[in-house]
Amino acid sequence: MHEGSWGISHTRVPTESRPGHVALIAGFYEDVSAVAKGWKENPVEFDSLLNESKYTWGWGSPDILSMFAKDVSGDHVFIHTYDADDEDFGAHDVTKLDTWVFDNVKEFFRAARNNQSLFSKLNEEKIVFFLHLLGIDTNGHAHRPSSREYKDNIKIVDAGIKEIVSMFKHFYGNDGKTAFVFTADHGMTDWGVHGAGHPSETLTPFVTWGAGIKYPQNVSTQQFEDAFLKEWKLENWKRQDINQADIAPLMASLIGVPFPLNSVGILPLDYLNNTDLFKAESIFTNAIQILEQFKVKMTQKKEVTLSFLFTPFKLLSESKQHNILRKARSYIKQRKYDEAISLCKELIHLALKGLSYYHTYDRFFLGITVVLGFVGWTSYASLLILKFHSNLPRGGSKEVKKPSRLLQYSFVAIGVLVAFFLLIQAYPWTYYIYCLLPVPIWYAVLREFQVIQDLVASLLSCPPSHFVGYLLVSTLGIEVLVLSFFYRYMLTAGLIAFAGWPFITQLWTRAKRTSLNWIFFSLLLAVFPLMPVVGRKPDISLVMTAGLLVLLLSLFVVASLTKRKDSFVNEELPLHLLQMLSMVLSMYVVYSTDNSLLKKQGLPLINQIISWIILASSFVLPLLSPPILFERLFSILLSLMSTYILLSRGYEALFPLVLSCLMFAWIHMEQETLQQSGVSCKQKVNSIQFIYNTDLTQLRQLCLDDIRRAFFLVFFLVTAFFGTGNIASVNSFDVTSVYCFLTVFSPFIMGALMMWKILIPFVLVMCAFEAVQLTTQLSSKGLFLMVLVISDIMALHFFFLVRDYGSWLDIGTSISHYVIVMSMTMVLVFLNGLAQLLTTKKLTLCGKPKSHLI
Repeated sequence: MHEGSWGISHTRVPTESRPGHVALIAGFYEDVSAVAKGWKENPVEFDSLLNESKYTWGWGSPDILSMFAKDVSGDHVFIHTYDADDEDFGAHDVTKLDTWVFDNVKEFFRAARNNQSLFSKLNEEKIVFFLHLLGIDTNGHAHRPSSREYKDNIKIVDAGIKEIVSMFKHFYGNDGKTAFVFTADHGMTDWGVHGAGHPSETLTPFVTWGAGIKYPQNVSTQQFEDAFLKEWKLENWKRQDINQADIAPLMASLIGVPFPLNSVGILPLDYLNNTDLFKAESIFTNAIQILEQFKVKMTQKKEVTLSFLFTPFKLLSESKQHNILRKARSYIKQRKYDEAISLCKELIHLALKGLSYYHTYDRFFLGITVVLGFVGWTSYASLLILKFHSNLPRGGSKEVKKPSRLLQYSFVAIGVLVAFFLLIQAYPWTYYIYCLLPVPIWYAVLREFQVIQDLVASLLSCPPSHFVGYLLVSTLGIEVLVLSFFYRYMLTAGLIAFAGWPFITQLWTRAKRTSLNWIFFSLLLAVFPLMPVVGRKPDISLVMTAGLLVLLLSLFVVASLTKRKDSFVNEELPLHLLQMLSMVLSMYVVYSTDNSLLKKQGLPLINQIISWIILASSFVLPLLSPPILFERLFSILLSLMSTYILLSRGYEALFPLVLSCLMFAWIHMEQETLQQSGVSCKQKVNSIQFIYNTDLTQLRQLCLDDIRRAFFLVFFLVTAFFGTGNIASVNSFDVTSVYCFLTVFSPFIMGALMMWKILIPFVLVMCAFEAVQLTTQLSSKGLFLMVLVISDIMALHFFFLVRDYGSWLDIGTSISHYVIVMSMTMVLVFLNGLAQLLTTKKLTLCGKPKSHLI
């Protein structure tokens, strides 16, 4: 209101510290591949404002400052950082991260008065001081932005900035040559997280004042869609919004250094208090700098593309480039600055469009190859199911016939031609994978010509109404799965539909008790997708409730096993008691840690030790239980729930418990279904044992019911992921959920713990499905292929939904969905192996013999 200009800076996803700072200081939006290095190391070295400066001094977090000091040209960037262990979310007072910066800056300038060499450096031109203030972010994660701690931290930062500005002015004798820029790398949601594209994460403050900055401008009216102007009582002070990458060229212009090499920011002229000539010359330089990037990209693409196939970006031909630059230079000479600025902005926008064009130049070509690969792979998996796991092939069609020489030579020729085409255009090695992979896949498909013939004959003999009915049901099922990624309530709709299954199949009349359990737990689980996203409203009392329910269930199971098994008290009771003790300890640790953090006393060491012991033991204790189906599954549930309780902050603690109850009901339902279809079940569910090496002679051929089982598996896996709101974005993973294990910022350990929390419901589903496979004598290979077909159809769906336009939330979500579905098959292999290990392996203590027979 008195000295400078202001607006809102719009950033992009992922709204994390590293990409935000790269946009601010280097002027480009970094690729998300940097996450593989924990946002700390530079995947690609880049030019930045700090590198272009004469000298830079920085104070703050080692995570951020080190990436701008690494590999800079020359010894002119000096950083001062606190210890990484100081970034403790559970610390008594995290505002010390900001007061440390202010105190060290003040001490630095006091020392400079007695150090002639440093004093002379500080009086050079083109220097930068970078104050990185992490306290507010840390307080937001630990206590949420609505907390008193967060607001107090803001007051401390405001007071600190006021003092620092005063100190700068005094040190430089009020010479008026210092510009101040105040902004943030990202925002934060009300529930204390960031990473996605919610407006509270992508909108950040931008305030700048001092040398070269326009004074406040009074306006009568200004139109913006949001209500910030009214909320902040700044309706009459001109607001000028910018993109985050535009801040780098603005800072470069203010101190008179070249724009960072790969900057795509557009100099915001409305912020500059300078002559029209300076503005015109600056935006002209900005246009040339971005145009050079366009030229390099075009040259790179032209060099590796056959001349008759190359299609240049038509909106910015060489003649048009020269024409615009010539005209702009002429306008500047004629002092027609507004016209020159307008032309340069037009050139910048065209160059940025051209950069995007060449960046996505091969998209259509690669898209066709990907679709060919998907369709071929799905077709091949379907043919394998029909050939080896169904009764479709006739007579001798199961015999492997040698493919004709012509077919072999044809596909070899196609592969050679494709490889030669890619070679002469010098495409990267990834293109060879995309383009050559469909060749052997389609060869494998056409080799199964006999199976294709049998399938066509079978479809022609099938009544059209049946075929259309199956097709509609299959399409509806796939669409529900796809829509559930966008709308969680679709899972609720699916679970309500599942509740009606006993009535459709007449299981209601055969097994009323089992059917009632299935209906009740289906409807109970259907409530979870309607609940708010996890982490937004923490409630420790719900975590305690979940623990108590597990303990009550344990007592009920122990009582029933004591009655049924004579050997239970001597052999298995100690293990169950140990697991119940583990659950009690988990509840104590959660309650105690929450109280300790509320009192600002940090994470007690004993709680931390207990948490890690419970986590480690959760992998071992189930293996000590007998491999009898329900006993082993219940032991797995107890162990995993102990860990899940430690990682929970609210209602999600109840989710695995309800999910497991539904899984137990599913196992019973599937056996009842098998008996209804006339397949004899030699053993009761309660007496079946998990076995590692399945007897292949007991496996049966697949039937239509098995497609439903595979669909149920995929649906329950999707429910396990989205049921509590773990949507496909970074901000769904509440960092407070790992506070029982650690509070010091450690992205990989925290990420691993949160990932395990997400995987626990998956493991419970897969262990239950191991039991379903066992009770229904279902071939795991046949099932795996069916899940592969379902996930590939979904993946192809999401491939067409991937976007690179619109809001950054839409773009990030579309990519996340595609990656999740693409990963489903690989995750399934991992989960299947883990489930087999947990269900079939038996550890013995003190050399005791195994208590079961295989």
